[in-house]
Amino acid sequence: MPARQDPHGEPHQEPHQEPHEGPLGNRLNRLRAAVLGANDGVVSTAGLVVGVAGATDSRGTLLTAGLAGLLAGSMSMAAGEYVSVSTQRDSERAALALERTELAVAPQAELDELTGLLEGKGLTRELAREVAEQLTEHDALRAHAEVELGIDPDELTSAWQAAGASFLAFTAGSLLPLHAIVLPPAHLRLAVTVVAVLAALVLCGWGSARMGDAPAGRAVLRNAAGGALAMAVTYAAGSLLGAAGV
Repeated sequence: MPARQDPHGEPHQEPHQEPHEGPLGNRLNRLRAAVLGANDGVVSTAGLVVGVAGATDSRGTLLTAGLAGLLAGSMSMAAGEYVSVSTQRDSERAALALERTELAVAPQAELDELTGLLEGKGLTRELAREVAEQLTEHDALRAHAEVELGIDPDELTSAWQAAGASFLAFTAGSLLPLHAIVLPPAHLRLAVTVVAVLAALVLCGWGSARMGDAPAGRAVLRNAAGGALAMAVTYAAGSLLGAAGV
């Protein structure tokens, strides 16, 4: 971006904006998780309904299988996320409680520890000591939580929110292949589903790559290839079972 001129004719450089950790970084992480959850919903449900379509063209059977897969997958994702985040939150709370106790019992030792941590980040011994003293005077627990533990005491993740987000993301992804396999005429179901699913996977791959500042082409190719392979394998299995009369 070209530099602007200030009223005195001097060039004025726009501030460089980057997604650092903190509220913005947390939002990006949640958005990335939502994209990946939707991607899981697309692939899982597509593989299921395409596999069933290989064995039967009954709309009722396809709808039942798709809904069952949607509910099972979304509940599994939500439960797994709830357990994972709850465990993480319990660990963070325990670490904060231990740090609070250590600050009460041995404040000088904790100040020395904070000084060493700041010195390890590149500050001189004198400056590290001065910064540690100021941080301790302002909020000792927060200082140790952020520098020593990498925890923001005010930003502990909610397990219920994480579970709800996973449930909604997986459900949103699952609805696409479910509608694509049920709504079109029987002779178009498979083609419409494959095209719709691959398009969604391309979009998810591009989105996740963009949010991670990674090359989009490789991510899109991996995502689409994985979804195509999943549908091919389940369709082949369903066709074999259908041919065998199972």
